[in-house]
Amino acid sequence: MSPRAHRLVQWLAVCAVCGLGVAILPTSEAGEPEANAAQGADSEARWTAERIEMVRRQIAARDVRNPQVLDAMRAVPRHRFVPPASRDRAYLDRPLPIGYGQTISQPYIVAAMTELLHPESTDRVLEIGTGSGYQAAVVSRLVAKVYTIEIVPELAESAAKTLAELGYANIEVTAGDGYRGIPKQAPFDGILVTAAPEEIPAPLIEQLAVGGRMVIPVGDFYQQLTVVEKTEKGISKRTVFPVRFVPMTGEATR
Repeated sequence: MSPRAHRLVQWLAVCAVCGLGVAILPTSEAGEPEANAAQGADSEARWTAERIEMVRRQIAARDVRNPQVLDAMRAVPRHRFVPPASRDRAYLDRPLPIGYGQTISQPYIVAAMTELLHPESTDRVLEIGTGSGYQAAVVSRLVAKVYTIEIVPELAESAAKTLAELGYANIEVTAGDGYRGIPKQAPFDGILVTAAPEEIPAPLIEQLAVGGRMVIPVGDFYQQLTVVEKTEKGISKRTVFPVRFVPMTGEATR
C-alpha cells in the first residue's frame, strides 16, 4: 500500500471511531480542473454583468444611442485590456493606467468616440495610439478592418498579443510614430486618435477619404474632442466637448 493510501485508510478509521459521516471526494488531481472551470465561469458571469451595468449607467444614460456601439461595448471584455492589478476597477467610469505613462480611456469616451466616427461595416479605420488595444477591439466589431499604430513598442506588442488571444482577426497592430499615419494603407474611411496633438496633423487629413470622418482630441492642456469631416468641397471641423487625453508624442512635439 502506498503511503498516501495508508494515510487515507487511517483517516477513514478515525472518522468511523468518532461517528463522523464520510464523503469520498475526488482527489485534487481530478477535482482541481472542475473547480477551476467553475471559478472561471463564475468570473466570466461577473464580468459580463459588470459590462451590462457599465453600458446601462455610464453610456446609454449619457446619450450614446447607436445600438451597434452599445452592443460592442457590452461584448468587449475591458478587464482583459488592463493590468491585473486594475481589473477590479475595469468597469468603473474612469481611465486607468496601463504603463509607460499611458492610459486606457474611460468607457464613455470610447463609446462616444466610436459613435462619432459613424462606423459602417465596410469601413477601413486607422487608429493612432493603440494603447491597450481596447478602443481598436470595440471599433473592429463594427467595421471591416482596423489599422492601429502605437509609439510605445512594449504596448504595441502587449496589445497585439491580447487582441490575438481574444480572436480579433481584423485588427493590424504596428509599432511606430502615428503622426504621419500609415500612408501605404490610405485612404481611410475613419480615423480615431487617442492622444492629443496641439494641432491636427496634416498627414492624417490627407489620408482621410472623401466622405470620411476623423475623431481627435486637440489642444495642449485644454483639449476639445473634435470631429473632422472631409467632403468634395473641403474640410469641416466641429468641437464636441472638452476632454483630457495624454499628449501626442514623437513628431507631433517637434
